[in-house]
Amino acid sequence: MLVALGLWGVMPASASAADGLYHLLKEIPVGGEGGWDYLSVDEAGRRLYVSHGTKAVVIDIDKDAVCGEIADTPGIHGVAIASELGRGFTSNGRENKSSMVDLKTLKTLDKVETGQNPDGMLYEPEQQQVYMFNGRSQSASVIDAKTGKVIATVSLPGRPEFGTADPKAGRVYNNQEDKSLVAVIDTKTHQVVNSWPVAPGEEPSGMAIDVPHHRLFIGCGNKKMIVMDNTNGKVVAELPIGQGVDACAFDPGTQSAFAS
Repeated sequence: MLVALGLWGVMPASASAADGLYHLLKEIPVGGEGGWDYLSVDEAGRRLYVSHGTKAVVIDIDKDAVCGEIADTPGIHGVAIASELGRGFTSNGRENKSSMVDLKTLKTLDKVETGQNPDGMLYEPEQQQVYMFNGRSQSASVIDAKTGKVIATVSLPGRPEFGTADPKAGRVYNNQEDKSLVAVIDTKTHQVVNSWPVAPGEEPSGMAIDVPHHRLFIGCGNKKMIVMDNTNGKVVAELPIGQGVDACAFDPGTQSAFAS
């Protein structure tokens, strides 16, 4: 298997994909067997974490080469990166746990019990907490990233998929795939304070955020990307995308949103 990288040159922020801003640069051999899910970039550590079966493959993004792996992560979906703490937290879907990992050595420091089938994950830097979104439990396990202890369990209105955070607003946003909602979590009280419909979108999975402009980019199963104001839940745009969306991303440098 290969990880494909699309990189870009120095171009105006207004340039579009049609102008040739994004193109295939190279492929990085990874190898091995097993499924794939989320990718996580540690910009400070200059590494890319690629979930792969029962491990996370670690790629040096300056050398474009595999430089290690995080082992023993059954059914891993992805890695939440706490760069300033030097730690990563994996969502191990098959064992209902999160591995707390030393990002320098890639060794597992501890395993944290979560709800059933942790899938989406994120690190919220303001409170220094990790959210593991548990698909079968319809909940989020909130982990103190410094101690590695679960400090709260948030009951959610539906089956969670991916989420994002606005640290200054004190909010975490999470897709509820089976309910076609976005659940809004207060990061201090760990309570759901709003549930916003994504209509005309359906079955939201991927999510990305543009914090300065208060926009959520939500990839939906009915081939739509919904753009939502994250201050009030108002849908401000809908855009056509392809079949089978999973992850979404936002590039602040080019002001471009992506749906995979």
